[in-house]
Amino acid sequence: MPVTVALLGTGIMGAGMARNVLAAGLPLRVWNRTAEKAAPLGAAGATVAATPADAVRDADVVVTMLGDAGHVVAVMEQAAGGLSPGQVWAQCTTVGVGPHAEIVALAARHGLLLVDAPVVGTRAPAEQGRLLVLAAGPPQARAAVQPVFDAVGRATNWLADDAGGAAASRLKLVVNSWVLALTAGVGEALALADGLGVDPQAFLDAVGGGPLDLPYLQVKAAAIRERDWTPSFSAANAAKDAGLIVAAAEEANVRLDVAAAAGQRYRRTVELGHGEDDMAANYLAST
Repeated sequence: MPVTVALLGTGIMGAGMARNVLAAGLPLRVWNRTAEKAAPLGAAGATVAATPADAVRDADVVVTMLGDAGHVVAVMEQAAGGLSPGQVWAQCTTVGVGPHAEIVALAARHGLLLVDAPVVGTRAPAEQGRLLVLAAGPPQARAAVQPVFDAVGRATNWLADDAGGAAASRLKLVVNSWVLALTAGVGEALALADGLGVDPQAFLDAVGGGPLDLPYLQVKAAAIRERDWTPSFSAANAAKDAGLIVAAAEEANVRLDVAAAAGQRYRRTVELGHGEDDMAANYLAST
């Protein structure tokens, strides 16, 4: 029998993941704080649960894709009435290192097999089932959770677990530090071009095809030039992740000047009213 999946959180990432779970033929229950966002998944074949407890009851695998660690803990506490010892919990939200300890404690209280499983990718990879899953957790959880990871991702990178159970979350922060720096750099470069009266295309042509070029630059530059802020990954989430990165670095006695500056830039983007827009909208923080 295929594993039954409960997915809590059907926002930008969760909705795409849910559709790919359904496409893989896995029974799926979904819950979202804003019920309207989960309703289309009901039409696609998922069972839309009224409460987190209803979603997780008797599920083989529980997946959380929520805003931050606080949301994860709050929602899983609401789900407590439906949780059972031995269930696999694939925690896919980017929560950082320090806050992960509370998640480990919550899993232990309920006897859950916790898999630390943040994903690399944004809206399009989530919708295409092309995420990279970073995973660390007990070996006995793998058989149940791997079909879920295969449904949502192009690959699963299983990592040796560490003492804090956060090996995958640590790697995710390193990856995101690079993504945030790149996107802030694209926003600043195009803002500088506009300010100096330089045709942005001249900049793109100057680096195009060489070692300074990369597909991500072209994608974000196109969004900025078209003023298309359709969110693949929101500025608010970028600001949140920047805070997690800087906090983890400080705990590790590592100074991160660029990550700290990028965090300020994304927070300023949020303050300008563009928190729910794509992180490329950091371009507007230069105006």
